[in-house]
Amino acid sequence: MSKLALVTGAARGIGLATTNRFLEEGWKVVMIDWDGEELRKVSKQLVNAFAITADISKEGDVKTFMTEVGENFGQLDAVVNNAGVADFGPIEDTTFERWRAVMETNLDGTFLVTKEATRLLKIKGGAIVNIASISGLRASTLRTAYGTSKAAVIQLSLQQAVELGEFGIRVNTVCPGPVRTKLAMVVHSQEIIDAYHDAIPLNRYGNEDEIANAIFFLCSEQASFITGQTLAVDGGFEATGVGLPALRK
Repeated sequence: MSKLALVTGAARGIGLATTNRFLEEGWKVVMIDWDGEELRKVSKQLVNAFAITADISKEGDVKTFMTEVGENFGQLDAVVNNAGVADFGPIEDTTFERWRAVMETNLDGTFLVTKEATRLLKIKGGAIVNIASISGLRASTLRTAYGTSKAAVIQLSLQQAVELGEFGIRVNTVCPGPVRTKLAMVVHSQEIIDAYHDAIPLNRYGNEDEIANAIFFLCSEQASFITGQTLAVDGGFEATGVGLPALRK
């Protein structure tokens, strides 16, 4: 019997790459995204992928799709809480409305999905991987809301790992560093790209498949004794500290 994973934010980027990684390994995947049009477009090209349009920041949406998953599949083997929003700007320009919009998806949505998935994961045990960010491990300018939300996801993962371990449910966090997504390449100037390359020991951005590989590993039996861990998939970015490029020449 094929295992079943649920991936949020699955219509593009890391979520889509992760979906494809599970499918390559013979899993079935429930794809969740609030962009129904894009989700339908990509999912119809995939075998054993089941698309559900929903907003994870809305409790009603989460309860509805998790009930649907339970009725159609009976259990879950893995949950990847990937859906998130980014809002970068100076502290004084970050309105409470903008702050709440980030928290509602990045933190509240991760909480809601895990809460509703626990019943299905308890049936045979399984894995949860919450996607945070390198911005949750190291501070940066213009990321007051985003970085704080991702730091909170890391702590939430620890709480979940400690509480759910006795049910055979493992919970880990993946913190991507700079990733060469279509969006990043649109908003990152050449100056920013060069600066990231200088600051990252591997001297490059990561790609979506590299993040997906780490996520799949943590959901697989190969990681059967790993829980409560935070894995930075970042080319060494978090490890550099100050990392003055001039000192590495």
